[in-house]
Amino acid sequence: MSPRTKEQNELIRIQRREQILNVAALSYFRTGGSFDIRDVAREAKLGYGTVYHYYPNRHLLVEDVLCRGFERCEQVITEWANNNGSHQDDRQVLAYCKALLQLWQSDACTYLVYKMAAEHYTGLPEKDRYHAKKRFMEQLYVPLQLITQCEDDSVDHMLAVLIGCCGLYYYAGNSELDVDRIAHLAMQAITKES
Repeated sequence: MSPRTKEQNELIRIQRREQILNVAALSYFRTGGSFDIRDVAREAKLGYGTVYHYYPNRHLLVEDVLCRGFERCEQVITEWANNNGSHQDDRQVLAYCKALLQLWQSDACTYLVYKMAAEHYTGLPEKDRYHAKKRFMEQLYVPLQLITQCEDDSVDHMLAVLIGCCGLYYYAGNSELDVDRIAHLAMQAITKES
């Protein structure tokens, strides 16, 4: 057996980091943010030293989970806005709701960004809380307001439906989100349908 190449080692490093971040996001849901590095190591089936090598403390780990989540959420909203132009109709907003739910279902880090935003990032130290709120508002919330063309609290209600229903998926361990149904429920907050 020959030694691994530099590229193979880099791929393993990236895969481990992703594994750690995913497990940390899921641990955050189960514990309300009071998990330990040892918990993450155990759930990821990695040695404590391996996880500690990447993240010497929980604060850095949560920071990286949110950073990755923000990057992916920002990418999705930017791609969606670029593909659909400046004039959005209800079908396009519905498609965005579905895309967001599918993203959250496949990536716990992205859901954590929105869940923590709904809680005003109270689990973060105050200095980080301000930056996370600002980034959320500028990069995700305001673009969503522009997409939906809503200036009132309809976007808040729509997000509350999406976040709450997806939370059931993560907290109750449901097998799969009913993306179509949830997206339609969320749209009722925008269109004011009953």
